[in-house]
Amino acid sequence: MENKKKSSFTGSLGFVLAAAGSAVGVGNIWRFPYLAARDGGGLFLLIYLVLVLTFGFALLATDVAIGRKTGQNAWNAFGSIRPKWGFLGKLTFLVPVLIMTYYSVIGGWIVKYATIYLTGQGEKAAGDSYFMDFITSKASPIVFMLIFLAITAFIVYGGVEKGVEKFSRIVMPGLLLMIIGLAVYSLTLSYTDAEGVTRTGLQGLKVYLVPDFTGLTFSRFLSILLDAMSQLFFSLSVSMGIMITFGSYVKKDVNLNQSVTRIQLFDTGVAFIAGVMVIPAVYVFSGMGGMTQGPSLMFVSLPKVFHSIPGAAGTIVGVVFFLMILFAALTSCVSIMETLVANCMHIFKKNRKQMSLLIGVLSAAASIIICLGYNVFYFEYTLPNGQPAQLLDIMDYISNSFLMPLISLLTCIFVGWVIKPKWIAEEMAIASPGFRREGLYNFMVRYAAPVIMLILFLQSTGLLGRLIALFQ
Repeated sequence: MENKKKSSFTGSLGFVLAAAGSAVGVGNIWRFPYLAARDGGGLFLLIYLVLVLTFGFALLATDVAIGRKTGQNAWNAFGSIRPKWGFLGKLTFLVPVLIMTYYSVIGGWIVKYATIYLTGQGEKAAGDSYFMDFITSKASPIVFMLIFLAITAFIVYGGVEKGVEKFSRIVMPGLLLMIIGLAVYSLTLSYTDAEGVTRTGLQGLKVYLVPDFTGLTFSRFLSILLDAMSQLFFSLSVSMGIMITFGSYVKKDVNLNQSVTRIQLFDTGVAFIAGVMVIPAVYVFSGMGGMTQGPSLMFVSLPKVFHSIPGAAGTIVGVVFFLMILFAALTSCVSIMETLVANCMHIFKKNRKQMSLLIGVLSAAASIIICLGYNVFYFEYTLPNGQPAQLLDIMDYISNSFLMPLISLLTCIFVGWVIKPKWIAEEMAIASPGFRREGLYNFMVRYAAPVIMLILFLQSTGLLGRLIALFQ
């Protein structure tokens, strides 16, 4: 509780911007657009919006309320409520530990691309083998990863108010302006290909917004639903201890109902606008084929798009885009490291500066191993869901596809059936007229969320397909 007294957000705005900074990251600006493009545009948007307003609300409110009511970090929060459920806090702590091993690596990639465009060498990034040549080199990815990690550790070293909150207050408004500016520019694009076909940004917007039901089957719908739910975890930073930790910094006079709603609106709004920014541009220069690029969209497809823009405009757009991505990645990585530092301060009884330095060094060591997973330690492994993977993919799978659905399932059981939803509702009602969506929350946390979390967990482990095959 000592850390709780020393560290807190100055008010509702500081909390919302820091939490939104955690939520708004590479997942919104990179992952959301490529999933939307791959999963039928408007159909994915519709499903995702429904999930945000239901599951997202329930999971976010749960994490924030547990953090503020207990005043504890994720490691201690569950055990302070029910000692027998202390293991859930330990499981939750594992998620940011695993994510930190590879998020800094991706951050390093972004620093590299931002540097390339800032130095006017954007045409190199448009080369077919540029990205693969970079990540498979032994030294360069490590250098850029360390730069990204050093910036992250410096911000967390500054503390909650002077570090995390101050950084979020400065960066988040600028990030939003850049996303909106590039989205508007994307809609003005027009390109005529070698076959004489002209495509425009507005046509690309239609591809993004209008649901595509072509060939839709139940299996396909379930796949899109699970993609959207997976994106929800990644985007809102739920079930990884971050929102519990941030909740422990929130003062009692802050209206949690309003704060949770604002975080949802900010996060979903940024993801939607990011889709407007990315998908029309890719469609204009690459057609429908560009919509299927998946994870390589940001590092392979978009540099080609920027290179196709006439004159110096392509370089300028590339600079703004990768600086924006860099800011977004930093806000998320800061929140991940802050969660680790806050937990370890309690575990090892050390102060913030000591733990920031230690976590920074350990993260650097782990991230170097992940960087070397593309050369020295390279191997291929087939995940339980059938996808091929290297070291980075394995860490991502364990944290996002295995642990997070499991933690969400256990958290819903804990809140819905052990301590009961009223425990959360009482905290949400403080400094507000009441818990406005209490009925929806009760239904989601007790019935709907556990079922969907179980399905998602079975899907990610490959067990769902086997169960379906048994009944066919």
